Amino acid sequence: MVEGYPDYLRGQRGLSENTVRIYLDDIGSFRQYLGLEEVTLKDMDRAMLRGYMAWLATDALDGKGYARVSIARKLTVLRSFYLFLVQQGLFKASPVPSGRSYRVKVQKPLPSFLGQRDVARLLDAPDEASPLGLRDRAILEVLYSCGVRLGEIQTMDLPHVNFTSKEILVRGKGSKERWVLFGQPAATALRRYLDEGRPQLAIRPESALFLNRYGARLSRRSMEKLVGRYGIQAQTTLGVHPHTLRHSFATHMLEGGADLRVIQELLGHSSPSTTQIYTHVTKQEALSAYLTNHPRSDMPPVSSAPPETDPDD
Repeated sequence: MVEGYPDYLRGQRGLSENTVRIYLDDIGSFRQYLGLEEVTLKDMDRAMLRGYMAWLATDALDGKGYARVSIARKLTVLRSFYLFLVQQGLFKASPVPSGRSYRVKVQKPLPSFLGQRDVARLLDAPDEASPLGLRDRAILEVLYSCGVRLGEIQTMDLPHVNFTSKEILVRGKGSKERWVLFGQPAATALRRYLDEGRPQLAIRPESALFLNRYGARLSRRSMEKLVGRYGIQAQTTLGVHPHTLRHSFATHMLEGGADLRVIQELLGHSSPSTTQIYTHVTKQEALSAYLTNHPRSDMPPVSSAPPETDPDD
């Protein structure tokens, strides 16, 4: 039933090859779910749709789950697929409803972050005796010191760095520009990389700040892999992605007393509600501390009555 779907997407829908690939990947997720549940395409109903959405949010991606925007896209693709099957005469109507009727709210997970000791071990992980080690230390320092997104650090160019004011110009979502700040540890790591590491990598003219071993701009995928590798090497308490350091930056700033509006500006969030999630993280930490330490939390309260004495004492 899937065989004619790619041609339908290219022909009747006029989609590009890249979009067709995304659609087929999304249908692949649905087929995986069908196999796990031992059901077929014809079994689709509202209950099964909700089960699929719950699986996407929690158990898919090796237990990591998809973000809400990815789940919404997968549902749109699934509806398109069933409409194709209707066209082929295999269904009388699509069992996937349109509009808001099938938008089941998925709780957005709280951002994961590293403790300050884990961050310190991570930053110390690269071997700074090599050009690549100097580069990697600078990347980790900038990610944590500036709280930038992966796409923002990957597109940094040499002229974007101002050592005098300790600022870097970044282009965020929607090509919006902003200046981010960095501290002395990041300045030291950047200076060492630019003085000792980058010249050995720059085999041809290149404006990119961070280069690969061939002298070209380091790719997003390579940055993801190196951050994850150093996380394993540093034996951090959770898996590390560049965004983990962004979350850690925001959480540690908030814990240190920074105003939420300042953090919003530094992160490049257009809405305060996006930054607000970090207050939930610290509230969760506070709740944990309360339940552990307060004498009248969920632990048995300390009685006001004097302790009972043994009659034989």
